[in-house]
Amino acid sequence: MENLELNKFYQNIQQEIRSEQLSEEEGGTLEQIFTQAAVNLLSDGGETENVRVCYDEKVLKTGIQHKINAYALSDNYETLDLFITIYNGTDEFTRVFKDEIDKAAKRVTNFFRNAVYKDYVHEIEESSEIFDLAHTLGDSKELKDGLVRVNVFILTDGVYPGEHIANQAISGYPIYYRVVDLNYLYNISEKSHVPIEINFKEDGFQVPCIYTPTENTEYQSYLAIISGDALVNIYERFGSRLLEQNVRSFLQFTGKINKGIRKTILTEPHMFLAFNNGLAATAEEIHLEPLPNGTGNSVAWVKDFQIVNGGQTTASIYHTWKKDKANVSGIFVQVKLNVVKNKENFNTVVARIAEYANTQNKISASDLSSNNVNHILLEKLSRTIWAPPVSGKSQQTRWFYDRARGQYKTAMLKEGFTQAKRRAFELKNPKSQVLTKEDLAKYINTYKEVYDGKKLVIGPHFVVRGNQKNYVQFMHQNFSSTPDNIYFEDMVAKAILFRASEKVYGVKPNAIGDMRYITVPYTIAWLGYKLGYKLDLYKIWKAQSISESLREKLREIMICVENYIKVHAPGSLYGEWAKKEDCWNAIKEQDFGIYFHSINDDLEIKGQGYKRVKITEDEMVSAEVKALQERLQSVHPKTWEKIEEWGRATGKLTPYQRTMARTIGANFSRNRKLSDIEFDNGQQILDFAISEASEIFFDMEEYFETDSAIVTVKPEISLELVQAIVKWDKKNKKLREFEYRFMADLADGKKPLTENNIGLAMRNYDKVKRWGFQLN
Repeated sequence: MENLELNKFYQNIQQEIRSEQLSEEEGGTLEQIFTQAAVNLLSDGGETENVRVCYDEKVLKTGIQHKINAYALSDNYETLDLFITIYNGTDEFTRVFKDEIDKAAKRVTNFFRNAVYKDYVHEIEESSEIFDLAHTLGDSKELKDGLVRVNVFILTDGVYPGEHIANQAISGYPIYYRVVDLNYLYNISEKSHVPIEINFKEDGFQVPCIYTPTENTEYQSYLAIISGDALVNIYERFGSRLLEQNVRSFLQFTGKINKGIRKTILTEPHMFLAFNNGLAATAEEIHLEPLPNGTGNSVAWVKDFQIVNGGQTTASIYHTWKKDKANVSGIFVQVKLNVVKNKENFNTVVARIAEYANTQNKISASDLSSNNVNHILLEKLSRTIWAPPVSGKSQQTRWFYDRARGQYKTAMLKEGFTQAKRRAFELKNPKSQVLTKEDLAKYINTYKEVYDGKKLVIGPHFVVRGNQKNYVQFMHQNFSSTPDNIYFEDMVAKAILFRASEKVYGVKPNAIGDMRYITVPYTIAWLGYKLGYKLDLYKIWKAQSISESLREKLREIMICVENYIKVHAPGSLYGEWAKKEDCWNAIKEQDFGIYFHSINDDLEIKGQGYKRVKITEDEMVSAEVKALQERLQSVHPKTWEKIEEWGRATGKLTPYQRTMARTIGANFSRNRKLSDIEFDNGQQILDFAISEASEIFFDMEEYFETDSAIVTVKPEISLELVQAIVKWDKKNKKLREFEYRFMADLADGKKPLTENNIGLAMRNYDKVKRWGFQLN
């Protein structure tokens, strides 16, 4: 990667960090804001989830003993992610050296050691941001029994070209170290996820396989046999990252052992292959090596290994090995491994394989995926509906629903390719108004509890459990209504309410406490419950904010909710109690002595409801067509010519497509409307050119700047002008023969000055003018 692109990414992220700090409501240090930005990227890439950004540092006379900037603890206690940050914040990115990395690794490891061994929880105040984790590490038997791996992420805004840090074990728990530097952050911002690479050969495992003899352009199938030891090894290292992201939400590694699998391992290990259905997996690339004595091939290395079915088998083998000390070297599991050849549609093909591999599940992958029909409807609505204008701002904006990761960036490219066009896109679609499907689930599940009969299936305790579990619950229990514009507006209002509540809670050192991820959803849920869900969401939508009186009331409730949880949580395990229905049931029975007269203006008034009109399907289609038309027009005519030339040189466009590209450019240069056929083909050609040769568009801004700099007053095409051009070109010979003959016929009156002929004559005028022709 060129330093130019990396530096641009660095400058953007530093600018965002500083802008965030300038926000009066957010506050926070630059280091912690960078930490949040980095863990957000890692979360988007599926490498961690539910990260709590919190700072703790222990300083002795000899220096800093330990330090931690953030952590994430999986719901089943299998995985603990610890984050420490090396933040420089310089004008240009700098190199990070090995001794800095080693020092950071030692400090964050010391925190884990102190918390596990030395009862660190008794040295800190309950108000400390890190108290909940320290208490859980020190006192939770469930964690001590269930913890499989500790991942240490060393985050930095510098570049680290050095060697990896050796893994180690503390109290029997393996510690895996990873440096996440600027290069890594840039790469993960460009990709849907960072692929897992497994080197079976280096790890000492043989994975014999056979492959199908059939050839196709989509994938190559292999049938492999993997040992129990090899599965234990990769599961211990990677955990849920082994699961393909579309199925990760519901095929979770729960830590529970399937009784049948356990019994087979312990009593009849030789029958495991016969009894078990095995795994289904996908990969981007594999390397094969011959087995000894010419007995076949073995998978030596695999890139982007993702299990799409068989998560329970993998986890059960591991936990039987760990808890029962079982010998799994004699266990063998069949693996159907599909290596996807089609790199352009890699994620789509993998998602489809995952879907069909899980048709037997109660909740299917297609139900949970971004291709669910309700998600698609919300995407269309978000591209159609403009938010009401905000006082003091002239630019209306949209709330952008990012149905699948990367859509925002793609949409920015599609709307325009110049810096000016991108700035215009960001003004209309601010990054602060991007909503993901996980956001959707969090905001809607927080706002109102839902019962299925007598069973509580939606409440704030599900939100606290984390994005994945909450999202599954949302899709299964709270997303059956077909979205329309009213649903969308209310959804945005709930998002505004949630995000405003987070700002009211604040960020250290200006925060109410250290439990924002718990207190905010519980506060909103409690308020809604007590008000009978009569908060005027349409008023929030129209104002694009909440009132000051509602802010003050939220703060009052937050203080009460947080104190109540801290006082009543069994064993002071706040986070664990907040995940349970008992916690929500207890809190919603409290009145906290809070009155609501101060927010009467924020409530719906009975009998005075607003008349809200639904958008028709035709209006949605019309808005989409208009946006696509503007997208085609944002490409300069010269760029359409370059697309045609590129397609000819590479052979990647058919003759029909090349002609179409040139025709579209010519029509735009003459301000002519495109036909339906040109419109449809233009979208396809443009999409293909963007994916295959984005460099075509790099010069486009210069073309537009040149156009705006040239002030031309073109003369009217008259018989006298045509005769003057013919006379000039007879001497200078700059027109081609057929062009000269055409102009001569016009001059002699053999061709009439029709609209079409005037247009052709104007092109010839432009040409001779560039060669020095002047009209006297």
